[in-house]
Amino acid sequence: MTSEGGSMKVTAINGVKMYAVSGHRSLATWINPNKLKALRKDDEFRRRIDLIQDLNFNTASTRIKSTPDGEYIIVSGTYPPQVKVYELQQLSLKFERHLVAEIIDFQVLGDDYSKLAFLCADRSVCLHAKYGSHYSLRIPRMGRDIAYDRWSCDLLCAASSPDLYRINLEQGRFLAPLNTHSPAINVICRSPVHGLVACGGEDGALECFDLRQKAAVGRIDIVASPGDSEQEVTAIRFDQTEGLHVAVGTSSGQVVIYDLRSSRPLRVKDHMYGSPILDIKWHETLNSTRPKMITADNRVVRVWDPETGDGMTSIEPSAGNINDVCVIKNSGLMLMALESTEIPSYFIPSLGPAPKWCSYLENLTEELEEGAQTTIYDDFKFVTKEDIERLNLTNLIGTNLLRAYMHGYFIDYRLYLKAKSMADPFAYEAYRKKRIQEKMEAERANRITIKRKLPKVNKNLAARLIATEDDEDGRNEPENEDIAVKKRSSKKKKNTGGSELLKDERFAAMFRDKEFEVDEFSPDYLALHPNAANKKSSLVEEHFEAVDVDSQEEDEEIVGTDDSFSEELPLDNKAMKRKHQAKRKEKPAKGPRLYEVKDESHAQAFRNQISFAKEHALPLEERIKAIEKKANSNDLMRGQGGSREISFISHSFEEGKPKSKFGSKRGIQSLRLKPERKSFKGGSRGRGRGGGRPSKRR
Repeated sequence: MTSEGGSMKVTAINGVKMYAVSGHRSLATWINPNKLKALRKDDEFRRRIDLIQDLNFNTASTRIKSTPDGEYIIVSGTYPPQVKVYELQQLSLKFERHLVAEIIDFQVLGDDYSKLAFLCADRSVCLHAKYGSHYSLRIPRMGRDIAYDRWSCDLLCAASSPDLYRINLEQGRFLAPLNTHSPAINVICRSPVHGLVACGGEDGALECFDLRQKAAVGRIDIVASPGDSEQEVTAIRFDQTEGLHVAVGTSSGQVVIYDLRSSRPLRVKDHMYGSPILDIKWHETLNSTRPKMITADNRVVRVWDPETGDGMTSIEPSAGNINDVCVIKNSGLMLMALESTEIPSYFIPSLGPAPKWCSYLENLTEELEEGAQTTIYDDFKFVTKEDIERLNLTNLIGTNLLRAYMHGYFIDYRLYLKAKSMADPFAYEAYRKKRIQEKMEAERANRITIKRKLPKVNKNLAARLIATEDDEDGRNEPENEDIAVKKRSSKKKKNTGGSELLKDERFAAMFRDKEFEVDEFSPDYLALHPNAANKKSSLVEEHFEAVDVDSQEEDEEIVGTDDSFSEELPLDNKAMKRKHQAKRKEKPAKGPRLYEVKDESHAQAFRNQISFAKEHALPLEERIKAIEKKANSNDLMRGQGGSREISFISHSFEEGKPKSKFGSKRGIQSLRLKPERKSFKGGSRGRGRGGGRPSKRR
């Protein structure tokens, strides 16, 4: 369920409501004052919600964190490399500073913004004080992550080497590094409860150190449980309350939770996207006694229960890829650093209340509390049986990959995406053509067209007169649902009368009285209009079958009228018959064509100008109902339990019967549809029995 109110959009997933607090588009400082004044009339601009003013970057934001006292938010971004500090009590920007190199990560050394340490992309570590830059030094290798130990004042730097560099800020010098067994260290994390330091390496191993011993106290191979040896550790986070659990994120999009007292994982959660895990948070909620896990990759942020693995909700920002996530302590507000100029904020009441500095969010969400909710499953997708057949996955029915549910199945989302891409690789092209067609139809619907009502008598004639007048005026074709009118070609001579005949009193009876109905199928009309509608010709082809008189006569001359003796003919006669059949296929007859009616029902339908096409296109149920309405119908038999039985003769059986020229079928002359002739003389183009050459019989 998604709805909007003001500049807030609410989405309900799995029964959990999430409010996206979106601000208005950023305005340039050099904007014209007249345009700025005109924005007062913009309804969207007046209803905007700016959670924090100037909360954006020119290109992208890389890291976002809140200070331990909860009074400030620090955001680093590019381009140019800079850091911005926002004061939450004032809901505005406090100051911004520019650096020489891009910021990889930073740490807050105090309770507020007065002491900061930045790890930059040029191997430098910049220390900033309240007044600005204090000192800068460099580490031997390219840095990847940074952490701070408050108990010993050691600044720990993870780099592309097996050594964990230590900088003691109290003594102002480097200390002996900690040696790990990994070829390089990706991430580092320190527990605020017991002070244990954990390092994640490129080889997928988690190694923990106690700074009092200056040696490793344990090492766990994380990739051993998922079963992929090429994975790396990309994120680590300790439990904030007891410190006995640690969550580790891998490069394949999996989150593994360990108890420090056991080498076996307690829970494995897959993000289903295959992207590396960027950040992990243990969030304490006021609505539940158990903490929630907030894990993020570059596409989605998932909130789930670490004990059961059940998903609570998920957030997929549309502005760009995710770089970092900041969750305000003891609240349900979440900020994201994206690969875009925006820094969106999301409020989830199920995680906690709104912070004190933006308590007005509670009042804004009251009007959006009521509404429909839709359950969305993150790991599976619901498909029907038709979808399974379309994706060619019917062989999976009955296996664990398809879980039957109501009238369909639940399928793994990754498997669904693969099957969809293989079954329909051109889906995007079809979607693009469909959208183009819809836009063209929408544009046509907005055009001004003239709708004229055709008379009940001589509809075709009136439609042709109107179409001729529109051709002369250059207007569009008049719309009519009863009959489709085809415009005449512009090459033909234009009729100067137009639709004035419809308004002329002298010809009014022609379009009112049925006695003046024009019979377009009469011989006289067809002789004057050879290009008239071919409705009658289509009825002839439906109810009659063409007879080739010449071929029948030649066949009779060779084999007689009985086909049963064809097997006893000599080879010369058979070859001659095949020759005539091939000749008949190559060169069609040029003379007049004769037809034979199929049966008595077709003859009666032709007399009444009725077509069986619509009747044959109906489903069998509707055809049975139509037969039941006939009083003299003996083809339908009723049985016990409401069963019905119908008998019919298929067309293929009729076509398989031997056809005789003067058998049970009747010709047009016998139906009195054409004047009879005593004999037919075809001249040089055809040969009949009365006027051709004498027949050759043996």
